[in-house]
Amino acid sequence: MSLSEEKSDSVASTELPYQAHLVDRDHVLRKLDWHLLPFVSLLYLLAFLDRTNIGNAKIAGLTTDLNLTGLQFNLCSAMFFIPYCLLDIPSNVAIKYFKPSRWIPSIMFCWGIIMLSMAFVKNFSGLMAVRILLGAAESGLFPGVSFYLCLWYPRDAQARRLGIFTAASSMAGSAFGGILAYAIERMNGIGGLAGWSWIFLLEGLVTVVVAISAYYYMEDYPESASFLTNEEKEWLVQTIRADIVASSKALKRKFLWQALRDPHSYILASMDLFVVIPLFSLALFLPTIIVGLGYSSLHAQLLTIPPNICGSIVTILIGALSDRMRVRGPFVLAGACVTLTGYVLLYATTEPIVGYVGTLIAASGIYQASTCVLAWTSANAGGDIKRGTMIAIVSGIGNSGAIASSFIYRSADSPRYHPGHITNIACCCILATLSIIGMLEYMRLNRLKRAYCLKEGIDASRYEEFSEMGDKSPLYGYVSSLWKPGRSY
Repeated sequence: MSLSEEKSDSVASTELPYQAHLVDRDHVLRKLDWHLLPFVSLLYLLAFLDRTNIGNAKIAGLTTDLNLTGLQFNLCSAMFFIPYCLLDIPSNVAIKYFKPSRWIPSIMFCWGIIMLSMAFVKNFSGLMAVRILLGAAESGLFPGVSFYLCLWYPRDAQARRLGIFTAASSMAGSAFGGILAYAIERMNGIGGLAGWSWIFLLEGLVTVVVAISAYYYMEDYPESASFLTNEEKEWLVQTIRADIVASSKALKRKFLWQALRDPHSYILASMDLFVVIPLFSLALFLPTIIVGLGYSSLHAQLLTIPPNICGSIVTILIGALSDRMRVRGPFVLAGACVTLTGYVLLYATTEPIVGYVGTLIAASGIYQASTCVLAWTSANAGGDIKRGTMIAIVSGIGNSGAIASSFIYRSADSPRYHPGHITNIACCCILATLSIIGMLEYMRLNRLKRAYCLKEGIDASRYEEFSEMGDKSPLYGYVSSLWKPGRSY
């Protein structure tokens, strides 16, 4: 649970309930990767694209055609996140009721239909209403898929996979979305529709088609995985059970209350809040920032691609390194410092190329910090319901920062946008401070667990005694994955 190395000869390794030597761990994980990651990454790529393409539509003429003035565009951007944040917890609980293969495609189909309707809005109030509905429909996707992946992988394999999954967001943010917007904008006038209408129409249509496919493709849980052999399924189920010290998977209200009352939920949620403000402001306003550096709006669509490719690559690499080292906090701290450097460059320079380098640096730090906060949350939540609820709390509170991010880059501050850059600089400083507090707190908890286990003679063979305690178990976090004493989270 902590970030320090905790070793003790008194906590002996214990054999898994299943003969693990009969199954190749790497082979099973590769099977999971090939079957799960490409598809869920596509789902989130479409979600992030549908959420942020309003930024591309803005510079394609949306604000002019709808006669948006003052902060009306910012309000439309912000209203998306109110239902998006409020519905995270109910959505993650709904996954346990309705199964992932039904719930996730259903909400995806709904927001695809809403995206199609956005192409035909005529005024500010229509755009506002559609954005609210879009936020409600999309609210379950990110926390839901994050929770879904954490049900399939051991804790020391999650950050890399979450990194690949969330890297889809930065790819969509412009690496994919920018090139699409650049091409679609050239359809201006076809069918009597503006270029920005075609952005919403075509991207919404793709979402609907993929949602229908998801009904037939998605698997629910490792126990029922059709792409694994019986031996592999048994090994995976028992490995994950051992990894979370047999924490309960039951749908009980008490585990929901445990998550809501746990102060660590709110420490991690606070970190995510100060990740999300710079992350979403970068995703939403990157085209605007690049135009402010002196580039044309058409070129800005293409210039948003390299920062998001950098963010994607670094996120995946840092996720793999975090899993290998089995630590999260130091990478959150490093991400905050890297992003801080990028925004300082944007604030201080008057040279377009230097400011553009600042966007590359900022994207490289903030996306990987988001992944590590999410993996940190999952690793320190015992039991399916508590884990799902904690992920939803962190995502819900964190994503409320996107409401603030919608207002920090105002047209009145063009072209330098100093207030927006200053806000993100402050967020990075707070995030760095919170990550240090989190590391110290989990180190303290691990020391207490170690002392208690040594005093009471508790070893991994007694894990069943504490299964109802979840992450409060003296063995949770202290005894790491596969019952080998070592570094935890």
